[in-house]
Amino acid sequence: MLWPMLAIALGFLGLAVLSVLAVRVFVEVRRLSGQVAEASRRITEATGDLERAATDLARSGRAARP
Repeated sequence: MLWPMLAIALGFLGLAVLSVLAVRVFVEVRRLSGQVAEASRRITEATGDLERAATDLARSGRAARP
């Protein structure tokens, strides 16, 4: 009777450890996805700034041509 109870207890503890690890992974994935979204937003803003700068530079280059 001792061995089956010990096996059940160890199985329960194993599931508890796996569930804690799964929650930790879930939290880290959520944090990483937030960072990726922020980086994507910043890249989009930088792309817009670069396009505006290139347009202004092209416009001023045409004006300076003889």
